[in-house]
This record gives sequence, structure tokens and C-alpha cells, in this order.
Amino acid sequence: MDQAFRMEAGRDGSDIAIRWQLEDGYYLYREYLSVTGVGGKPLEMATPPGVIKEDPGYGSTEVYYGTATATVAGPVTGSLNVTYQGCQDGGLCYPPTTVEIDAATLEPKSDTGKSGLQTALQSQAAFPLVSKAPKAADSSSIRISDQSTNGVVGSLLDRGGVLFLIVGFLGLGVLLAFTPCVFPMYPILAATLTREGESLSTGRGFALSSTYVLALAAAFSLFGVVAAWWGQSFQIALQSTTATLLVAAIFVALALSSFGLFELQLPSFLRNRVAAHRGGSLMSSAALGFSSALVIGPCVTAPLAGALLYIAQTGDVVLGATALFALGVGKGIPLILMGTFGSGLLPRAGQWMERVRQVFGFLFVATAVWLVDRLLPAGAGLLLWSVLAITFAVFIGAFDQMRPEAGGAARLAKSAGMLAGLYGVILGIGGLSGATDPLKPLATIAAARSGDATPARVIGKDSFQSIASAADLSSLLKADGPAAPTLVYFTADWCVTCRVIERSVLPDATVADALDGVRLVSVDLSEITEANQSLMKELQVVGPPTMLFLDRDNQEVQDTRLVGEITADTVTVSASSAKGQLR
Repeated sequence: MDQAFRMEAGRDGSDIAIRWQLEDGYYLYREYLSVTGVGGKPLEMATPPGVIKEDPGYGSTEVYYGTATATVAGPVTGSLNVTYQGCQDGGLCYPPTTVEIDAATLEPKSDTGKSGLQTALQSQAAFPLVSKAPKAADSSSIRISDQSTNGVVGSLLDRGGVLFLIVGFLGLGVLLAFTPCVFPMYPILAATLTREGESLSTGRGFALSSTYVLALAAAFSLFGVVAAWWGQSFQIALQSTTATLLVAAIFVALALSSFGLFELQLPSFLRNRVAAHRGGSLMSSAALGFSSALVIGPCVTAPLAGALLYIAQTGDVVLGATALFALGVGKGIPLILMGTFGSGLLPRAGQWMERVRQVFGFLFVATAVWLVDRLLPAGAGLLLWSVLAITFAVFIGAFDQMRPEAGGAARLAKSAGMLAGLYGVILGIGGLSGATDPLKPLATIAAARSGDATPARVIGKDSFQSIASAADLSSLLKADGPAAPTLVYFTADWCVTCRVIERSVLPDATVADALDGVRLVSVDLSEITEANQSLMKELQVVGPPTMLFLDRDNQEVQDTRLVGEITADTVTVSASSAKGQLR
């Protein structure tokens, strides 16, 4: 920094004149120039007007190129502290720096100001990096891992360049295609294909599914860029209860349409315009694909978080958007395969076609229940699943009288319906008992029956010490000392996924065992403030839910950060690593 911004001081009568010589391509912020005297008292300083720069992090701000000057009104005695901050245009930035100058000799009192300078990428962007420089053993400052600071985008770029990055995100998308967030895409596309009826060929299936996926990827890329620039306000909008209920209502409307209550179609003036063209179905597929990105958008994943960090840190929107587009296409590759090679397996016409549409209707309802389940009190979600399972049993004729001449398919359908009805009853009992896991609906009852067992430790939201700023975290770590590893959990009331974690993951007995002896700290982001946003920047957190695991030296343990859909298994593994049990 002392090479990029060469500072010198001189006298102008009783005043002190400070001058910076800036290297080409570097600039200083005018508003961050300040001088204080003995005891930290602000001194009067005059600076000339700067050049208006549209900064991605600060907005319109005044900066200096080439040279910068400041005049401190005299007389000044003792010493003065000069603070300034600058950046490289489109590249590296430096943290605010203070240099102490002897007012008598106008020489720096020591080299501490310059020797402590450490660079960070794009401090004017949303997420500046913290330094990974070695710290003293007794320091309570957190050092985040190389993986967190470099990010998945930076790591892939370092290994193989842009092409390797795109291929890597494409592969990550394929892996994410089998996660719950992407599941709703399958019935949406399948319902679109069945509407083609007998005219659906392999080529037509490929065209429809590819159009759907490309539109979804384009929207996913666009929403990602908006999220990177708008930050938490966009995340709040996507993860809010209102947005979740809106998307669930869309799936209910799709289900009712599949059941034949009404027909979803374009407005008449648009329908007439595209009626004469075969591209009408392609336009519908594109519209569905674009809107489907709203469903997978709120699901924060590690690759998504990495791409958002990269865009915010570097301002490279093109490369970040390309990575997100590749991620979206990767998520859609199984959809394209299903649409292309599965088209021949779909019924062509008749009563079976209507049955298939109705089955998709149940899948749409199931998706809506899955979305709102996390908003409901414990047990209420299982009651909804119970109603859905019993209704499905009635729908496929579980309780209808079977004719003696019925074939094997009808008997299998009746058996499946009876099993669905039985499962629905069990879910209802589990929901009334307060259970939350559809795969373990009677777990609460089983636990209550074993009354002689020692009550297991249960971790809840109140088990965490709440902090609101970097200063709070530093004070907490200093007060408690480095005796125990630490979990820092970023959560928010508007974060729908956080509710699932706090209701189903944290109370898990294996999680309680894994976190035994771990200091639990939470950061509530329900209201975004300057203090908690600064903490997010320092720890490289995109948004909730995020878990950071620190070892006993307050060093983030490599490969332990959890973002987005968090399970009991992932928490257990990360906590064990932080405790040094998985070295």
C-alpha cells in the first residue's frame, strides 16, 4: 500500500499539508480522509473536490486519481493520526489505514501503520475478504479458512481457468438436481409433456424440455446476479413467508388444473397470436421454466453462495452469471433426459392420460405441502401429509369394492392405496403427538414410552448465545477463552430453511452429542443492521442459514462450513472436525 499511495507531509505556514502520490489505476476515497490529534480529537481538515465515481458498494462517491491533498489547520502539537483508504480500479482494495505523524518533524512515528497493512479483495463490494495473515496465539480474532475466502469459483478458476469453472458448475448442478429444492421441477415438466398427447415424439420432448431448462437456467442466473448486488433484501424477499405461500399457492393452482377443475392457459389475445404457430408450447415451456426458478432460488447451496460471493467481491457479473447459468443447466440435465427418452413411456391418450394428469396433481399438492410444512407448528405438517395420503388412497380406489374379475394391476393399485391409507393414519397419529419427521412419525410416542431412559440433551434456539456484531463475537471469544471449539450460526425469522433446521435438525440426539462441548453462538439476521452486516462481510457469509465451525484457536476448520439445506449428518461431521475428532 505504501507503494500504491505514497504519502508525505510538509508545512504551509502554521498549517500542515499532506499529499498522496497515487499509482496509475489507483484511487483514494475523499470521505475516508480524516485526521485526529492528541486523545483522538478530530482536527479541522480541508480537501479539494474529487471525481465522482459510481462505486458498486458505496454508490456515487468522490475519489482522487493521480494525486490527493489535504490541509490540516494549525498550529498542531504532539502528533496527529492520518486515516485514509484506497483501491485499485476494478481490482484490489485496502482497508482503512491510520499513520501516526510527529507534528514537529512531520515524520511517521513508527512503521506500525504500514507493516500492518493487509489487502482484501474489493472492500467496496458487498463482501470484502478478511486477512489470513498469521495472528498471535492469544488473539481472539477469527481466521476463516482458505476455502471460504477463495470460494468455489476462485478455486475452480485457479485449477483450470474459465472452461474448468463452467464444467465444474455444470457438474455441481447435476448433483444438486437430486435435492429436494429441484424435485418440484420434475412434475412441472412431466405435466407439460403429457399435454402434447399423441403428438409427443422424442424430438418434441427434447425441444420442450430443453426450452424449459434453458429458461430456468437464464432466470436462475439473472436472479443470482440480482441477489449478489441487492444482498440481503433480495434474500429476504425470496425466503419470506409471503413468497413461500405464494409459490405454494401456484402449485395448488397447478394441482387443481390437473384435477380438471379449470384449464390454465395464456390470455386470449396471446393465445390467438401463437395459435397458428407450433411455438406456442415452446413459449409455455419457457414461461414455466423461467417462473420455476422462483422455487429453487430461495435454496441457498454452497455453489450458489460461492458464485454470489464472487460477483459481489470482483464485480465480474459476466463470469458469475455464466457460472450460475451452468449451474442451472446442470440441474436441468436430468430433466432433459426425462423429457427426451421418457416421452415414449408416457401414455398417449384415453383414460390413462387423465389418470397421469391427476397423479401429477397429487405431486403438485405434495410440493405445496412440503413448502408450507416448514412454516407450521410441530405436528401440523404431518397432519397435512396424513390428509394427502388418505385422499390419495381414496382416489386410487383403496376403499372401493373390487370385482372378482379384476386384473392384477387393479389389485396392486388397491394394495398400494390401502398402504397409503394406513400410512396416512400413522402420520395423523404422529402429527397429533407432536412428531415432525414423516419418516419417523411415531418417534415421539416411542420416546414417551421409554420413560425410564435418561432424557437426552436437546439443542434449541435458546441454547445459543446471541450476538449482533463482530465486537460482540470478539468479546465473547476473549471472555470464554480458546478452551472450546465454536459454532457460529446465522439465522433469521424470515429464513424458511432455518425453521426446518431449528425444528428438525438441532433437536436430533446425534446433533446434541456432536455439539457437546462446543460453544454455541447465533447471529440473528431478522433485521439487517450495519453491525451484523459488517460481521457477515468479515466472515464471508452470504445469508442464512450458515454455520461456521471454529477450532480451539478460532480458526475456521477447512471443509466444515454449512450453507443452505443442513442435515443432522452434516452438522455431526463438521462438529466432529472442529473438535479434532476427524483429523
